[in-house]
Amino acid sequence: MMQRAMYIGSAASLVLLILLCVAWELVLAPLRPGGSWLVLKVIPLLLPLRGVLKRDLYTMQWSSMLILLYFAEGIVRGTSDQGPSAMLGWAEVALTCIFFTCTILYLRPFKKAAKKLAQQAIRKASK
Repeated sequence: MMQRAMYIGSAASLVLLILLCVAWELVLAPLRPGGSWLVLKVIPLLLPLRGVLKRDLYTMQWSSMLILLYFAEGIVRGTSDQGPSAMLGWAEVALTCIFFTCTILYLRPFKKAAKKLAQQAIRKASK
């Protein structure tokens, strides 16, 4: 049950982050009126989307590191921008924190199982 909730949190926060980034740079608070080329920052988020939706463990592992770039951007823009852009920066921080936390908690049982299997193999090989 908890694992399912963590998966849903990961997938939903990634999709919401993609939507936020597109809306932010095209409509809500673009750098230039009419939209900005900064919307292309969403492309790296699209790369892990399929794997996260399919619960691919490897994709979820590396995407939890990729998301930290968006965390950093959110912190910078949340503290340096004014008005709506600052609020959107903090929303980006919140979504990245949700994704990171949910993904790590989702992966934890798989990592424990892999570690246990490796320890058993080492014991078996040393006999």
